Amino acid sequence: MDWIGHGGSDGLHAYVHSLDIAVNDLKLFLEKVLADNPGLPCFCFGHSTGAAIILKAALDPKIEARLAGLVLTSPAVGVQPSHPIYAVLAPIVSFFFPRYQVGAANKKGMPVSRDPSALVAKYSDPLVYTGSIRVRTGYEILRIASFLQRNITQLRVPFLVLHGTADNVTDPEGSLKLYEEASSADKTIRLFEGYLHDLLFEPEKEAIAADIIQWLNSRVQN
Repeated sequence: MDWIGHGGSDGLHAYVHSLDIAVNDLKLFLEKVLADNPGLPCFCFGHSTGAAIILKAALDPKIEARLAGLVLTSPAVGVQPSHPIYAVLAPIVSFFFPRYQVGAANKKGMPVSRDPSALVAKYSDPLVYTGSIRVRTGYEILRIASFLQRNITQLRVPFLVLHGTADNVTDPEGSLKLYEEASSADKTIRLFEGYLHDLLFEPEKEAIAADIIQWLNSRVQN
């Protein structure tokens, strides 16, 4: 689903006052999916901040009990602002000017795929936000990443995490920390040497998708 302020969902584009709103929306969405599909195993897929939202929801014991597994690409567990001063100023500025757009924090022009045609396709989509990051949204991403780093040992849901080692948007070291510290008995990590942030827009996207499907299939077959 598109979280609030993103894609086709309601709200100012690329603005979220609190990612806890998105986490709660995900929980409500999951309740509907589970009610509509009784008896079927439920898996969640999330990319970047979406993966962080899923991870925080999965830390809720009531949600954890109903999930068969998570697939996480380039999760926002390790996130660093473009300059350390933004981490200091973000709580203050986000309080007074939450919707303000900060160009520097967006690391403008940062490539997320090694496939130029895929980038054109992605950024031609009117639902994809291409402007500078809004202060409150950026602060919320830093905040949820910090929360996950402090609480990741409580994760017990099976998961597959995939990350490119050349990702400059979210830190692959965060995925490694997730893999090493999570309490999940069933956990798998795939690190792709030299790949960038949007793994399913990379030239090797079909092989990556096949890896994900294989992981899912091995957990639903009797």
